[in-house]
Amino acid sequence: MASDVPLLLCALHSFGFAAFHLAFWKLFGWKRELARVGLATRAITQILNLRLAYVFLGVGTLCLLFPAELRGTPLGRALLWFMVVFWAGRTVEQFVFLRVNHAAVHGLTALFVLGSLLFALPLWRA
Repeated sequence: MASDVPLLLCALHSFGFAAFHLAFWKLFGWKRELARVGLATRAITQILNLRLAYVFLGVGTLCLLFPAELRGTPLGRALLWFMVVFWAGRTVEQFVFLRVNHAAVHGLTALFVLGSLLFALPLWRA
C-alpha cells in the first residue's frame, strides 16, 4: 500500500533511533564516562536512555501495525503530532545544549529535522 510508505519510513526512523540509543554505552564509553558522575546521575542517564529506546520501539511498532488508525483517527493523528513536536523540540535542544561544530552533530540534527518531517507527512496525506 503506497499510503503506508510514509508510516513505514517513520517506523524505520524510530527503529534506527532505538538502535542508536541502545548503542550509547559503546559509542560514548559510558562505562568509563558515567563512572565519573554520581550514582543518581549515572542511573538516571541510563534509565532515561533505555526508556527513550523503548518509546522509539513502541512508536515504530505502532507505525507498522496501525497505519490506518494513525492516519484516520483523532488519537492516531494526535500521536503523529506528538512525534512531529518531539522531533522539532529535539532539533531546538540540539542547538541549546550541544553546541558542537562537527559533521556528525550536524548529521544528527538533520535526522531530527527529518523525523519531524516524516511524522508530519501522514498528517498532510490523510
